[in-house]
Amino acid sequence: MTGTFIFFFAVLLGAVGIGLLLVEVPTAQAASQTQKNVYYWGDGKQMVVSGGGDLNRQIVPLSKIPKSMQNAVISAENASFYDDNGVDPMGIARAVVNMAKGGATQSGSTITQQFVKNTYLDQSQTVTRKVKELFISVKVGIKMDKDDILAGYLNTAYYGRGAYGCQAAARAYYDRDCEDLTPSQSAFLASTLNGPNLYDPNGGYGATATKEANTKRAKGRWEWILKREAAVRRMPGTEAQEWIGKGFPMPQDPKVATNKQGQIGYLTDLADNYIIANSNISKSQLDKGGYQIHTTFDRKKISELTRAVEKVSKESIKPKQREVDKYVQFGGASVEPKTGKIVAIYGGKNALEHYRNNADYTGVQVGSTFKPFVLAAAMTNGARDPKGPREQPDSERTLVAPNSVYNGDNKVTLRDYDGNVWHDKDGKEWHQRNDGDEDKGPISLRTAMQFSVNTPFIQLGMDVGTDKVRDAALAAGLSKEQLASITPTFSLGTSAPSAIRLAGAYATFAASGQQADPYSVERVEDKNGPVYDHKQDAELKRAFDSNVANNVTDVLENVVQHGTGTSAKIGRPVAGKTGTTDENKSAWFSGYTPQLSTAIGMWRVDDQAKSQKFLSMRGVGGQETIHGASFPAQIWADYMRGALEGVPVKNFPAATPLGEKVFGDGASPSPTPTTDKPSESPSESPSESPSESPSESPSDSPSPTDTCDPLDLDCQDNGGNGNGGQNGGGNGGPGDPTSSPTTEPPGGSGGIFGGPSGRKKD
Repeated sequence: MTGTFIFFFAVLLGAVGIGLLLVEVPTAQAASQTQKNVYYWGDGKQMVVSGGGDLNRQIVPLSKIPKSMQNAVISAENASFYDDNGVDPMGIARAVVNMAKGGATQSGSTITQQFVKNTYLDQSQTVTRKVKELFISVKVGIKMDKDDILAGYLNTAYYGRGAYGCQAAARAYYDRDCEDLTPSQSAFLASTLNGPNLYDPNGGYGATATKEANTKRAKGRWEWILKREAAVRRMPGTEAQEWIGKGFPMPQDPKVATNKQGQIGYLTDLADNYIIANSNISKSQLDKGGYQIHTTFDRKKISELTRAVEKVSKESIKPKQREVDKYVQFGGASVEPKTGKIVAIYGGKNALEHYRNNADYTGVQVGSTFKPFVLAAAMTNGARDPKGPREQPDSERTLVAPNSVYNGDNKVTLRDYDGNVWHDKDGKEWHQRNDGDEDKGPISLRTAMQFSVNTPFIQLGMDVGTDKVRDAALAAGLSKEQLASITPTFSLGTSAPSAIRLAGAYATFAASGQQADPYSVERVEDKNGPVYDHKQDAELKRAFDSNVANNVTDVLENVVQHGTGTSAKIGRPVAGKTGTTDENKSAWFSGYTPQLSTAIGMWRVDDQAKSQKFLSMRGVGGQETIHGASFPAQIWADYMRGALEGVPVKNFPAATPLGEKVFGDGASPSPTPTTDKPSESPSESPSESPSESPSESPSDSPSPTDTCDPLDLDCQDNGGNGNGGQNGGGNGGPGDPTSSPTTEPPGGSGGIFGGPSGRKKD
């Protein structure tokens, strides 16, 4: 018998030796490495868990897992963890005997074995899998450091509520990071490892997993773990009793972790695009998950902006009653001056239904909200000397004061800077329309901005140079990819910057000429710590002289106080501008206080149609026409009141006089005669222009055609129809019908952060 026992013992040892020799530690399962990205609001509260496959997991180093969590799990699961060899022979023997009797398979596993099962094997309960687990655990116990095994287990274990790993569990149950858990909370989370379906106080599945039964079990297990920690000397007994005396740490009710409905999808996409464009994190890396993304978004302001849009939609936009109310869309963004923080956006009704983010690039022209950049260029670079060459340094120009006078009559003949009549490519004169075909006579630029009169600003753009207007717009913060070609009506808003960019550019005026690029992510971290920090890249740039910006603000304050923007009054100093485009296809209001800049746009387009194009909004909401002063300004004001509630009222910096009182063509008290014939010099007379004269079509703007100035080497004929007018009213202007965003909303430009907001950019 002794010989037989020795023989079988030797065979057993040989089998174990052969098993250890043959069984290799496999590569970690992809599922054990899969993580989620966690997005946080600007105040640090968790916004949503998203990306990275089906598992809600964020891996953290052991240094960010509190000792209380480590001690609770070790005490409850494997008190001898730091002393054993990775396996529990007695536990395995019990499991084998139970399986041999035909009973249910069971674990009997150490923390090392649980780590091996979660990381290298599947979750099946079979003898084969248990044998593999045994051999691999022995090897892992020999090769790996105990701290690494513990960290691996705590990051792969399932705690319930879809949470894999203690970081996800801490957020799911207590809405805090794992490192901030109390010993009492750690004891509860350790209890969920015994079976979350039966230990989640919110209840589980099955008749035995009611809220009452689960709560009772959880309290009992939680108290036992605290006492167990004291018993195995991982917590002083007095401290354990103190935590027990404070009562059970009831977790919060569960939340839907991956909900991207409403605005959340737009927010996460905007943050993703920013990260990809501004960090070393690629899209594929971001998609794998494991990042904690701290955004700039303000929960209150997002809620206020959504509420303001929905209020107008509910009260005035009734597609079931009016056919013209179908396909109405809104977009908006709110940016903090001096920092560039994007604190709020409105991307559309629902990110799960309307996929394009209306706060980002959409191809919607902005109309007369572009005029402040014309004024800024005139006060920065000045009007050219009509007797000088086309290219003139600032020293030969005359800085233009806001009280400069221009001809505000309807269909005034457009002239080049030198006084020669500007002609289109067919030799026809250009006569710009005002909204309602109104004649305003000689009018100051301040008053022209107040009532959004087109003719002074299109002529001012010619005098200064549309290239300088473009430079001013770019300096303010608009994106080159979102600007139209610099034909004459460029000054009237044929460009299509996003709501984010427009709000950011107006924020430059609010900040007295200091420009900050809009951004949506403060920092990004992974399991090893910070991988991106915006503060390292943040830099204010001087876009305009402070007095230039303050003068623009002073003029725009007058718009809100006495002009087309009166519906945007909110009981504190406000500067802003209305804008409406050709054929009433879009309407905007963009404005700011010293603390906040916001742009609101409105347009019509069937985003589900195979071939999309912008539609007229005449009749929408029961109104004859839609202007920036109507619904956009109403939404703007309603939102800003809520967003700035409790924020101290601040005045804008005072503007001091600058420039000279310039008189435009036809506005001088003693006008100088000028020739009406075109210049004979090919270098001073554009050879391409609109094919139809607006004077032949007084009620509608001319149809756009190829209109690039031959002297504009950057012109790509991608302008749109014109815009402007009172309240940003109708206008006409040169443009390319094949690329005008009026006919094809997706355009060709990417989003603000280079992300996929439209068609892929070539």
